This record gives sequence, structure tokens and C-alpha cells, in this order.
Amino acid sequence: MFDFRGQGRGLALVAILMGIGAAAHAGESRLLYASLGDATRAPIGWVEFCAENAAQCQGGPSQPRDIVMSQAAWRDLLKVNRWVNETVKPITDQEHWGVIEKWSLPTDGYGDCEDYVLMKRKMLIDAGWPREALLITVVRDKKGEGHAVLTVKTDKGEFILDNQNENVVAWTETGYRFVKRQSQSDPNVWVSLGDNRPAVSTASAKDQ
Repeated sequence: MFDFRGQGRGLALVAILMGIGAAAHAGESRLLYASLGDATRAPIGWVEFCAENAAQCQGGPSQPRDIVMSQAAWRDLLKVNRWVNETVKPITDQEHWGVIEKWSLPTDGYGDCEDYVLMKRKMLIDAGWPREALLITVVRDKKGEGHAVLTVKTDKGEFILDNQNENVVAWTETGYRFVKRQSQSDPNVWVSLGDNRPAVSTASAKDQ
């Protein structure tokens, strides 16, 4: 059982509703959600993780489901994001496992970006959140390097849980370029996003 320490702080739900609602009414609802492209190859880290952790990757095709962004849901996102960020200590896969890329649940307290994502996803699914709304996402960070975050798809837009940010923010506020992510209809199918350049390893540099 996870002990969520501290109170969730950050952007108030009313601000989210007002700000995003205003954008939608202004004809900018397309900014609430990333543009999806064609099916693409899953990251090798995910494929190998699933080979070793089949229970974490179960599920065939299903109907996409979005989270209804209530005040309680927002608090839960903040708590999960901050708890994992504070609890897991950053380390590269090379330092941790002696390999360039390895996705794993950080059960020993250490991990890099995709390991933070896997833990947040697991905690939310275990708490009853639909996996169809919790999408592992590969991006290029502000340095142009590969990075992994968790996209939470809601009725108010897409929000990002990131080990480089203690707050949960809208995907358009990250400063990242979005490359690909899991399909809502099947966790083992991945779809391309806006940036079609070949993705580098998601944790090529130590996450800060």
C-alpha cells in the first residue's frame, strides 16, 4: 500500500475548467488533445518489459475511456505524481542495470523516466483508474533528447505526469515535442504523434 505524503497543491481545478473551457469556446479545442497519427512501432523497452511482466501489459482491444476530471481526481493525480517523484531516486539504466535501455518498475527505489511512468501508471490502475486513459508517451524534451511521461486523457484535455515536474500540467504546457504513445484502444499498440523523427532512447541522459 502506498502512503501518499503531503497535500496535493498546484493549479486549482476551477482554473483548469475555466481556462480550458474558454479555449474550447474560442474554437481551440484541438489544443486540448494531441493529434494522433498512424500505428507505429512500440518502444523496445516496452516490448521487453512486457515479456518479463506480462500482468502489467494484459488487455486486448477495448473502448477508449477518458477520465472525468473532478476535484478528487485532480488531487489524486497530484499526489501520485509527487509521491513517485519524491520516492524514486534518479539513475540511468547504464548505472542501474549496465544496459542502455531497460524499462522496469522501480521496486528498489531507483529508476529513470520510464520507470517513474510505469510506477505512476500502476498505482493509478491499482486505484481503479481505467488503463485506457493512462498512456505511456515518448517525447523529446527541451534539449531534444528522448524522454517518457504519462499522459492522462480526460474530458478536460490531456495532462502530463512527469518526473521532471512536481506539478501536473496540460500537454501543451510541457515544452516537449510529442513523438508517440500507447493507443487508448490497446496498450500494446502505439500511435505516432506530431514529431515523426526517429526517437532516441527515452533515457539517454540522466533525468534531473
